[in-house]
Amino acid sequence: MSSLRQFKATDLFSFNAINLDSLTETYNISFYLSYLARWPDLFSVQCTPSSTLMAYVMGKAEGTGTDWHGHVTAITVAPEYRRLGLAQGMMDLLERVSEYPYDGYFVDLFVRCSNKVAIEMYTQLGYSIYRTVKEYYSYETENAYDMRKPLKRDVDRQSVRENGESFLVEPHEVQF
Repeated sequence: MSSLRQFKATDLFSFNAINLDSLTETYNISFYLSYLARWPDLFSVQCTPSSTLMAYVMGKAEGTGTDWHGHVTAITVAPEYRRLGLAQGMMDLLERVSEYPYDGYFVDLFVRCSNKVAIEMYTQLGYSIYRTVKEYYSYETENAYDMRKPLKRDVDRQSVRENGESFLVEPHEVQF
């Protein structure tokens, strides 16, 4: 049995094994701490009964008007704990918090176009491709999909579109 709890600053000393994945973006310590200070309710970890970190999700609230939303900055599961449904539980939590207290219209995330496993998982969780961001991962010149899931507040489903993978934008056009 594992537990889901809020991320603590001391977790930064224990989560390297989770980040040792070529598809996981790794940030500097001040970046993680700024998220923890500003959006602590959108930053969670999954732990074993012995407190070993298994996975984490880091998010934020951003945008204005009907673009006000929750954003998944990073979600990753250590290789030995994959395919257990941990990511789904963490995404569910982030979506619930994005609805209340943040009252967002949708949740979005960016994923490498080559990361087929993640794209399939997000699709199964109700996300769809809103647009393709050209060379989002500029150091590797790889495109990203901006995937979104509408929340209850988006009654008219303005945050999603059909054939989003065909809607190409430049990175500087992605603003909230």
